[in-house]
Amino acid sequence: MLEYQKTGRFFGMIAEDLKSIGVEELRSLGACELKMAYRGIFFQCDIETLYRINYQVRFFSRILAPIITFDCHSDRYLYSTARSIDWSLFLTPDSTFAIFSSVHDSNINHSQYAALKLKDAIADWFMDRDGRRPDIDTICPDLWIGLRIFRNRAYIRLDTSGGSMHRRGYREQSVEAPMQETLAAALVEFSGWDGSTPLYDPFCGSGTILCEALMKYCRIPSGYLRQRFGFENLPEFDREQWKILRKSINSRIRKLPEGLIAGSDISREAVNAASCNCSLLPSGDRINLKTAPYINIDELKNMTIISNPPYGLRLRSNENMGGFMKEFGDFLKQRCSGTRAWVYFGKRKLIKSMGLKSSIKIPLHNGKLDGRLVLYEMY
Repeated sequence: MLEYQKTGRFFGMIAEDLKSIGVEELRSLGACELKMAYRGIFFQCDIETLYRINYQVRFFSRILAPIITFDCHSDRYLYSTARSIDWSLFLTPDSTFAIFSSVHDSNINHSQYAALKLKDAIADWFMDRDGRRPDIDTICPDLWIGLRIFRNRAYIRLDTSGGSMHRRGYREQSVEAPMQETLAAALVEFSGWDGSTPLYDPFCGSGTILCEALMKYCRIPSGYLRQRFGFENLPEFDREQWKILRKSINSRIRKLPEGLIAGSDISREAVNAASCNCSLLPSGDRINLKTAPYINIDELKNMTIISNPPYGLRLRSNENMGGFMKEFGDFLKQRCSGTRAWVYFGKRKLIKSMGLKSSIKIPLHNGKLDGRLVLYEMY
């Protein structure tokens, strides 16, 4: 038996800053025996719950099914052990696959080399049996395979998600430096917004925050637009069971009330991108969008603002970012009474430029940026 079949144990990859909400999300979807680990969370569930988790989680990047764990002190042992696995359980010679890998504190010290040895083992296994082998496709493979070697211990896992889950499928058009979908979902979650007040993003860019707010309120699964999932490659995959479950989850989707979510941006190109992206989701055409600088908005009272200011992007080339943020702080103070404004700062030093007293600061990294989500309550 494969490791996950013996234990019912899986691994969710998630950013360190999102683990607290990731634990609650997994529990709400039926996972149990949760345990935090490096770069993720271990949990137990049955196969149907695995389908549900992959279809609905908003904060995780991948859900992995462990195949085998073993001591690995050399590339030869990595190759021989990987070649002993029955790869026909997941692939055929007509399939495609790709490998993502990481190595730390091990005799094998190059992640690409480790991935190459695993690829060779899989290819040679098929060549011995069928005389031909699956092809590599690093863009959209039938199966992603994860390899991690940590302190000379190797973990081979199947990606049951079918690629990083931050790719929701609605971002057909984009602007420079768009926010990752999982981070945008986290901003909405940490804000506590539940639809009881209108939500507005005055720097909407290509609409990522607006789309994630829409998906949360309307109960649209994060995988709604995903064409295929990695768990469809598992030997116990039940297509009819998955079809029934997906239909049941989709039946809970509700319409977005008019005027509940809206946004604007100074860039017409950004607003056009946001309009296109929002339209791909149910009720996305009910999100109100307009091209306008925030300073031209008369007021945003008694609502929730969630935004990621552009920090120089789409601003005038000679505009001082500190001065820009001071102007935005004045706008909140003067025209946004009764509003809770959640502002994400990719550059922490700009927080002081706002000239406002904050109520909450939540550390949220964005790639290599040590960002903060800051709450300003406008009384």
